[in-house]
Amino acid sequence: MEEQIKNGILSGALGQGDAMPSIRYLAKQLRVSVITTKRAYDDLEAEGFLETTPGKGTYVSLAGRDRLREVAMSQIEGTLSEIIDAAKSIGLTLDELWEITATLYREEP
Repeated sequence: MEEQIKNGILSGALGQGDAMPSIRYLAKQLRVSVITTKRAYDDLEAEGFLETTPGKGTYVSLAGRDRLREVAMSQIEGTLSEIIDAAKSIGLTLDELWEITATLYREEP
């Protein structure tokens, strides 16, 4: 559930300031417990993706998309670092690695 909400924020399906469904409603829709849903909302709020206003509801944080982009960039950098280490270990040149990367990037998903 948390990953789905994060993906929605990152893709723009959930915009900054958008109201989130109530915990009870979302739990019912997803057929999960209210406790699980509350925990997900609490975690996302602690991470800065959601904001809750007592008596008004839960909303996508104004900084949520930027925060998610930072997290995603950090994960990409970590993965790229591992790939670069692997490429160096087999003697791949930067040009060869770049050619592979550019080819894969241009491929249709």
